[in-house]
Amino acid sequence: MQTISDEIRGELFLLQDLSYRDFQSALMPTVDKTKVIGIRTPVLRKFAKKLEKEGKSSEFIRDLPHIFYEENNLHGFILQNIKDFDLCIEKLEVFLPYIDNWATCDMLRPYCFGNNKHKLYPYIEKWISHDLPYVKRFGIGMLNSYFSNDGFDKNHLELVCKIRSEEYYVNMMIAWYFATVLSFHYDAAVYYLETNRLDKWVHNKAIQKACESLRISNEQKIYLKKLKR
Repeated sequence: MQTISDEIRGELFLLQDLSYRDFQSALMPTVDKTKVIGIRTPVLRKFAKKLEKEGKSSEFIRDLPHIFYEENNLHGFILQNIKDFDLCIEKLEVFLPYIDNWATCDMLRPYCFGNNKHKLYPYIEKWISHDLPYVKRFGIGMLNSYFSNDGFDKNHLELVCKIRSEEYYVNMMIAWYFATVLSFHYDAAVYYLETNRLDKWVHNKAIQKACESLRISNEQKIYLKKLKR
């Protein structure tokens, strides 16, 4: 008997772009190329809206785990459009453990989060403390997206600073977070570099990313480069 995922998977392969599959696969070394269909993001977003109009999205996101990278991204786009915060969180908590790559993790930005930051933060703390690397990365990413400028608190730096991981994609997100905070709250963040509070690789990557930012002054960049380890 054909499932909703079987039906949708057949439609997804009709949207396949093999050259894009090759390009996308090269950016995701942790994902088996045979699990990538090759569908451009705008096309997949449009397909997500089509499923919602047809009333198929709820059934699709219940049918886990998915097989293909694009199925996970499609799942993410459906969650992204849920307007009710509590419902979005409920569905998101089920889905997060199935994320297995940085691209799916980073494209997942539910629109309802922006207006519910006070309710979001406890979940961010929970995700950051999770054992699974892409749940942890997602938590740091949400902190970066919603609390690195407005709503920033020095305790957020301490929360991220304490993370120790052997996972490249977790450490990259830590570095990205510190680089972002340096651009908005330089004095608070630079202290963690001056006192060597981060792992060496994360420390140096944060400096690199910060020096690529247009929001950081040339004078600050010169000083940051002197802090490299």
